[in-house]
Amino acid sequence: MYSMATGTVKWFNNAKGFGFICPQGEDGDIFAHYSTIQMDGYRTLKAGQTVSYEVEEGPKGYHASSVVPIEGEQAK
Repeated sequence: MYSMATGTVKWFNNAKGFGFICPQGEDGDIFAHYSTIQMDGYRTLKAGQTVSYEVEEGPKGYHASSVVPIEGEQAK
């Protein structure tokens, strides 16, 4: 089990279905795929949005899983 981290969405491309999260208080970016976003309806993120997520290490580096937009920060 991984601990939840908090970060800010750097960018997210709806057409490609992925983007990157800047971890709070850490260097580097975390890859985020639309399939890991935990929300109803159309799953998307917007730049500057605050999210919580779990970090996993994969073959291409770190990636986010169980991405949850912080309440009051829903994408528009």
